[in-house]
Amino acid sequence: MSFDRRITPVRADLADERLRGQVEAERYTAGTVRRVTASFAPLHRHPSREAPVDTQAIFGEAVSVYDEHEGWAWVQLHEDGYVGYLPSDALGNPGPAPTHKVAAIRTFVYPGPNLKLPYQDYLTLNARLAVTGTEGDYARLADGGWVYAPHLAPLDAREPDYVSVAERFLHTPYLWGGKTSLGIDCSGLAQIALTAAGIKAPRDSDMQESELGTAVEVKPDLSGLRRGDLVFWKGHVGLMLDGTNFIHATGHSMTVMIEPLAVAEERIRRTSYGPISSIKRL
Repeated sequence: MSFDRRITPVRADLADERLRGQVEAERYTAGTVRRVTASFAPLHRHPSREAPVDTQAIFGEAVSVYDEHEGWAWVQLHEDGYVGYLPSDALGNPGPAPTHKVAAIRTFVYPGPNLKLPYQDYLTLNARLAVTGTEGDYARLADGGWVYAPHLAPLDAREPDYVSVAERFLHTPYLWGGKTSLGIDCSGLAQIALTAAGIKAPRDSDMQESELGTAVEVKPDLSGLRRGDLVFWKGHVGLMLDGTNFIHATGHSMTVMIEPLAVAEERIRRTSYGPISSIKRL
């Protein structure tokens, strides 16, 4: 049986208890639930800071920890199922259940309800946090920090237009595996925008292409498209702003940029990504 290593918690020596009978491993474990306590943390393919980064885990995200060794935790993210290695110091106990999420692309954590205080940390869009009270315009967090309350939304809040969420990241630097306003990649941009709108989305573009929406005909003149359509190449994705222009995080400019789809298509088809592989409509 073939498994996708990105979302299957299995090693030669250890596997998730749920995979018993499906994969061979020396032992199995149900894991321990922890929560990400860093603003964000890189999920490495191997337990090394030099290893490739597949994605990032965001503050408040729940993870299952299967193993810890020499400062590294082998985990599976609950949000999208990605498996890899997080620095152990980026994790903490589950604590109180999150009540809110960050609705701004970035917000600061202060030691008190005052914007003139030196900030302690910052949180990124979709970060989950437990609010225990408010004072004026500030929300008190379970760990004692304070966040500007209008930057937060209840966990069940949904953005009405996921494309407008993506547009907030215009000019953000491109970062392979990134999911924040400090750096983001193409599928990360699509995933966080859809997540903010309450649409569950897998992490990588091939998964998104396979699992999201219904296919739209790719016409030679690229006509008939509408806002919100997802345009896929082999290893790349962008979101249509209207019938002509789209937004994507691209290594071409090393930023999130807006350009006519026809211009991007002509350029991208000459690369290893090739022609458009599909267009999906949600």
